[in-house]
Amino acid sequence: MNANPLFTDFYELTMAQGYWKKGLNTQTVFDMFFRRPPFGGGFSVFAGLDPLLDTLENLRFGTDDIEYLSSLGIFERGFLDYLSGFRFTGDVLAMKEGSLAFPNEPLVRVHANAIEASVIEGMLLNIVNFQTLIATKTARIWLASRRGSLMEFGLRRAQGFDGAMSASRAAYIGGAAGTSNTLAGKTWGIPVMGTMAHAWVMSHPDEKTAFNAYAEQYPDKSVFLIDTYDTLGSGIEAAIDAGKKLAGKGKNFGVRLDSGDIQYLSVAVRKALDEAGLTKATITVSNELTEEIVESLVLNGSPIDFWGVGTHMVTGGSESSLTGVYKLSAKTEADGRLKPVMKLSENPEKATNPGVKQVWRLYNEDGSMEADILALEGEEIKTGREMRYFHPTNQGQSFTFAPASAEALLQPAMRAGKRLRAPAPLSEIRAWAGAQFDRIDPTYLRILNPHVYKVSLTENLRNMKCGFIAEYGRQK
Repeated sequence: MNANPLFTDFYELTMAQGYWKKGLNTQTVFDMFFRRPPFGGGFSVFAGLDPLLDTLENLRFGTDDIEYLSSLGIFERGFLDYLSGFRFTGDVLAMKEGSLAFPNEPLVRVHANAIEASVIEGMLLNIVNFQTLIATKTARIWLASRRGSLMEFGLRRAQGFDGAMSASRAAYIGGAAGTSNTLAGKTWGIPVMGTMAHAWVMSHPDEKTAFNAYAEQYPDKSVFLIDTYDTLGSGIEAAIDAGKKLAGKGKNFGVRLDSGDIQYLSVAVRKALDEAGLTKATITVSNELTEEIVESLVLNGSPIDFWGVGTHMVTGGSESSLTGVYKLSAKTEADGRLKPVMKLSENPEKATNPGVKQVWRLYNEDGSMEADILALEGEEIKTGREMRYFHPTNQGQSFTFAPASAEALLQPAMRAGKRLRAPAPLSEIRAWAGAQFDRIDPTYLRILNPHVYKVSLTENLRNMKCGFIAEYGRQK
């Protein structure tokens, strides 16, 4: 992504000028979190951290940016001079990219002066919200396929160039085995994949000619698109003809279905291939696949080897955005100390959790995830000791648990505007994301009506939050 600080909401800049002029450019702490998992699911997959850190590290106002702001007639020369030397100099703590994440817990924690923290809000939310959404969508489809082989085919349906590139990256993290996006393959080392288009078939006199020509050109990577004219007639017949010739050379092949009743057709095609002695031939399906469709096909025993998913994977399908927000949680007082702050709301779900916080993941003896706990920075979560934790919005709801182990999820990622480590290979992030699904009860991963994973507060944080609410009540 082009690291341009004008990629922000205009009011961030007008507020920044106010902080500068009024002497309010003091140290702050902001949390980025989401309020509910997307798609009616039970989890999200955190993605976008490395692109965010790269963006923050290279953030500069160019001369033409300053000239543009000056032309608006609202910014003072002194403030524009300040922006000319702008750098992000703050600290960033974050979950490991690819981590499973849940509502109300910070994915990213930013320590920066008020101006820097304000300027980066829009781009932080833009990067993390979208990539987390797509990684989560992909993970849902991957899980629905019983962790099958997904091919991301969404380039032509994505929202612009940036959307397509970001979606390919996020989809790979979420479980896609590869992408049709060649540039994404080059940029991040994602395996590139593809079959053929109907245009290839239609450019030849008939399907037999088309498939045999393709097999001759790509004997090790032949997947024949058999639905151009008659799937169970000329299409499968031509594929069998070309496939037998490949088999005679010790090569395998596949067919692809891109229309019609996928359940019915995949069974019929599998039968035809097997009867022809081509039992190793694979079946790939595509055509507006969603996690619900994929799960239905799997549950009905469809003999499908590969899934080509495009539109719904790279756009989010039925849900266009993650409910990620960026909220102030602490600010510097006149005495130089950080003071917790809290946003209150008539809607309890929109009230924030105050203070500088850490997220602790609690594990059972078998290493499975039990709950995530929001604690004030410096609080100790003791293993082997039963403690009570409290619901973030329902004060009367709590649970007790003695964790076998506990892990602090927010770790330093950037200090004084410099990232602390080189970007991890995307394959490592993907492997980390996939491995976590083995550490959580499958009931939390259901496509429909998942069990709700516990995200709770320590007693100290609960008491601080209740204190803010009580004080607000007295002021009213």
